[in-house]
Order: sequence, then C-alpha cells, then structure tokens
Amino acid sequence: MEFLLGNPFSTPVGQCLEKATDGSLQSEDWTLNMEICDIINETEEGPRDAIRALKKRLNGNRNYREVMLALTVLETCVKNCGHRFHVLVANRDFIDSVLVKIISPKNNPPTIVQDKVLALIQAWADAFRSSPDLTGVVHIYEELKRKGVEFPMSDLDALSPIHTPQRSVPEVDPAAAMPRSQPQQRTSSGSYSAPAPAPYSAPQAPALSITGPITANSEQVLARFGATWDSPRAAAVQACEGRRGPTGTEPSAVCARQ
Repeated sequence: MEFLLGNPFSTPVGQCLEKATDGSLQSEDWTLNMEICDIINETEEGPRDAIRALKKRLNGNRNYREVMLALTVLETCVKNCGHRFHVLVANRDFIDSVLVKIISPKNNPPTIVQDKVLALIQAWADAFRSSPDLTGVVHIYEELKRKGVEFPMSDLDALSPIHTPQRSVPEVDPAAAMPRSQPQQRTSSGSYSAPAPAPYSAPQAPALSITGPITANSEQVLARFGATWDSPRAAAVQACEGRRGPTGTEPSAVCARQ
C-alpha cells in the first residue's frame, strides 16, 4: 500500500536522496549525504521516508551508477543515524526484498555492485549480532553463507566497523522532543560509547572511480555465482529471496527543507 503515500522523492529527505543518487554525478556529494542523515535524525518521519526513497532508487534499477550512489547513501546513513533507522534497515524484509534482490543472478549485476551489497550485509551482520531487534540481517547473512554465496571478505576483523562520527545534527526523538547531547558511536569492539568532541568532518569513502556507465557481463556474474545458472551459488541468492530463476545538472549543496 506504499503507493498511497505518494512519490517517495516528494518528501524533504526524498528530494535530497534523489539528487544525491543522480546518475550524472561523477562522485558522491557528501554535503547532500550528510544532509540526508540530519533529516533522518531530527524528524519523526525521516527514517521511513528515507527507506521509501532508497527502495525506489534501488528496486529494479539497471542504472548501476545510481545503485552504487544509493548504496553509499545507505551505508552513510547506517553509520551516522541511530536505532530508529537501524531497525528499518536491518530487518529481514529490507535486506531480502531489496539488497538480496539486487544481486540475484537473474538481474545480472556487475561485480562492483555484488561486492558492495555483500560487504554491507556482512558488516551489518557482525555489528548488529548482539542486538535482538536487529538480527534480521544476521539471519540473511548466515543463510547466504550456508547456501554457498561467497562474500568479498571472510575476515570480519578487517571490515570497517559501524562507526558513527560526530555529525552536524545529533539524533533526536521527535516524539519525546528530547535532543540527545551526543550521537551514538560504534566502536570496533561492538559496544557503543559517546564520541570525543571533535570538529565535524564528512566520512571518508572511496569515490566512484568510474567515468562511464556501470555494466555487467555474464562472465562477471558467473565468476561469483558459479559456472551455470543451475549451480548452487547461482541458486543461493534466488532461494534466499524465495524465488527461482531461469535455467539457461549537478545538485545544490544543501536541499531546502519543506
């Protein structure tokens, strides 16, 4: 019934997200990315509106530059937003119906997209393993591993932790109208601690080192999921998402709030 809510890109956070994931961008717009995080943290509808906009950008999109930009926004929001957003991202429905669906062999995604999605699932499964209401991603991760999906890194200690740097606007609970004095920070040990006071700086991430469209070919997909579409690896992702596949304009620096 989400269609009754209107265009996901019509909300304040949706407008920013649409611009931040525009395929004409040559690299990430970190001002927009952090503006998205701020809206999520300081508004009641921010988390759900952001998820709706992310779903619209990711589901069925064959413009893989836009997909990669959207995945970067998603990763940035997980690292810079709090529990209200984490609950919506780490649940089984979002991971299975959005992220796992992206890397299904029938969608023929390029390796760079496969690796990004699998790295996010793996990092979140490790970070949220001890949180009872965030274990949907853990279950999906374990299912994919059991079914033969190869993740880009097997050493979880080498993965970047869910680390929340100090941001421009701390997360607040709009319902309680009680701003938090400091944002949560994820440490590599798995516990949360208050961040040390420091000037804000945008999180660092590699820019897209691609000048043309991101495309896939059958060799890239087969290299990860096996030699044929009937192989266990090719079927693993399809099985996890509950379906079987075939056998054979530069944006403005800051979005205006509404």
